[in-house]
Amino acid sequence: MTLTIFSQQLINAVSLGSLYALVAIGYTMVYGILRLINFAHGDLLMVSSYAAIYGITIFMLPWYVSFPLAMVFTGVVGILLDRAAYKPLRDAPRISLLISAIGASFLLENLALVIIGGIPKAFPRPDMFARVITVLGVRIQVLTLYIPTLTLILLFGLLFIVYRTKTGKAMRAASKDFETTRLMGINLDRIIAVTFLLGSTLAGAGGIMWAMKYPQVNPFMGVIPGLKAFIAAVLGGIGNIIGAVIGGFLLGLGEILLVALFPGMAQFRDAFSFVILILVLLFRPTGIMGEPITDKT
Repeated sequence: MTLTIFSQQLINAVSLGSLYALVAIGYTMVYGILRLINFAHGDLLMVSSYAAIYGITIFMLPWYVSFPLAMVFTGVVGILLDRAAYKPLRDAPRISLLISAIGASFLLENLALVIIGGIPKAFPRPDMFARVITVLGVRIQVLTLYIPTLTLILLFGLLFIVYRTKTGKAMRAASKDFETTRLMGINLDRIIAVTFLLGSTLAGAGGIMWAMKYPQVNPFMGVIPGLKAFIAAVLGGIGNIIGAVIGGFLLGLGEILLVALFPGMAQFRDAFSFVILILVLLFRPTGIMGEPITDKT
C-alpha cells in the first residue's frame, strides 16, 4: 500500500469513526444514567434524515435551516420516546426496559414504513459537501473533513454541558446513585429528559451526516449504524463519553483498514465489528475506559 492510499484510507477511517462516535455518545449517555441499552437510538438516525428531507422538499427550507431543525426535532422525538416507552417502567426490572427498547425500535421502523413507504429516497446533499479537493495527491471529499470537525465541536459542547453546568452535575450524580440524587431534591425526570434530548440530537446530527455520506434513506437505515455505534460504545466503555468517541474511531479505523488491507474480505466488514463486540465482552466487558458495572437502585 502506498503512502497516498494509506492517507486516503486514514481520512476515510476518521470520517466513518466520527459518525459512529456521534451516535455512540447517545447510547452511552442513556446507559450511564438508566443502565438502559436504548435499541431505538439507531432509528433516530432515520427520523432525522427524513425530517431533513421533508424540511427541504415540503417546507422549502434551505439546508442550513432544515438540518438544525431536523436535529432539534429528533431531540424532541427522543424525549417523547422516553416519556412513552421508558418513564412508565422507571421502577420495573431492567429486562422490562430492554424489551420496551426493542419494541420502540420496531415501532419507529414500521411506523415510518407505513407513513412514508419502503421505497428509498435520495437525500438532497448540498453541493458544497460533494466537492472533492486534492492534497498531496490524496483526493478528499469535503464532507469527510466536515464530519470529524462537526463531531469534535458537538463533543466539546457536550463535555461543557456535562462538566461545567448544574444540569451536567446532576446528570453525573444521577449516573452514580438515583436515590441519593432524588434525596438532594433533583428532578430526575427532567435530568433524564435532558439526557435524551442531548443524546437524540447528536444521533440526529449523525443521521444527517450518514445520509450525506450514503445519500439514500429508508425506514431501516438506522439499524446497522445503530448496532455499530452500540459496539463502539461497548468497545470504548459504555457509560463513558470519551470512551464512546475512542471506540467509534477505533471501530471505524478497524473496518476501513480491514477493507483496505484485505479487499477480498470486504463482505465480512460487518462480521468483523461483531467479532470485536464478542471479544470485548469476553476479555474486557467494561471496555477501554469503562468502570465496573454495578446495579443502581
